[in-house]
Amino acid sequence: MSYIEVSKRNNTEYVSFVKKFSLMGNSFRIREHIGKNISTVNEKEYLKNNFDKITSKEFEIRKKLIESLDIAYNTNLLYDAELISIQINNLLEIKEIKELIINEFAEEFIFNSNNIEGSKIPVKEVKKIIETGDSRYKNRNEVKEVYNSIDALNYIQKGFKFNTASIKRLYYILTKDLTMSDGEKYPRGFKKVENIVNNQQTVPPDQVERALEDLLRNYKEQKKETYSFKLAFDFHLRYEYIHPFLDGNGRTGRLIMNKILMDQEYFPIIVYTKNSQAYFNAISKGLEKQTKKKYYQFMLEQSNKTYTYFFNIIRNY
Repeated sequence: MSYIEVSKRNNTEYVSFVKKFSLMGNSFRIREHIGKNISTVNEKEYLKNNFDKITSKEFEIRKKLIESLDIAYNTNLLYDAELISIQINNLLEIKEIKELIINEFAEEFIFNSNNIEGSKIPVKEVKKIIETGDSRYKNRNEVKEVYNSIDALNYIQKGFKFNTASIKRLYYILTKDLTMSDGEKYPRGFKKVENIVNNQQTVPPDQVERALEDLLRNYKEQKKETYSFKLAFDFHLRYEYIHPFLDGNGRTGRLIMNKILMDQEYFPIIVYTKNSQAYFNAISKGLEKQTKKKYYQFMLEQSNKTYTYFFNIIRNY
């Protein structure tokens, strides 16, 4: 958050630009002295005119906090994600187009998230549904899936709470009136039978609620101190291991992961359908190995891919 701060000394007004942000339980403030007796200065205009300087100052502060984190084989992925994240946030503040960009994000996210799970609906049809509310695409189940995903994204942004009731509600919104691949309706509530994913056992049905409560409690304990990307990625990995529903776990899990990132003031990310097999492999490795580096590495690569794409869109608006 940026603002103009006015202080008064000896009947003289001094004006400064201030940007506040927090990371890993620490609060920071960048202050730039502008001058005295200035009444027309605007924080957005100042940020625009000093974009590189303000971005660089914030990045250097963030870099000192994360340089000791050993979570990826390529440390530059962390730095790249942080830098472009700052740039995106600054551009969105300057241009005041966040709602427009989130709509564009929705098109890409919904297409990729649903296609990872087997949907064949083309991206142009997803965009048409989001932009016009209409589609004549032949597979009506997949069209409904897009409508549900729009509602789920809205719920994540405006109604979701970190409790089991909200997770159930999110699943219901995503799967309402849909049929699964076997033609059956999606069952209500948590799974009643065990499921195996990518040859890996998941949490048994009778342990799902307790496992979710443990995950949610751990998240609430860690959210103010843990590095934001690690916090979101760890939640997603554990959630996929719990696999609380018979189906729809990937879609609900990626939405909750993005809720965490947005709450931490990061732009949400996309796991791209072209990289779906690498995504499943990364989750498997994250669950199997002592180190989660391969998993973190993959997720950071997807983050940077997302951020680069949207940075260029925002910059050209």
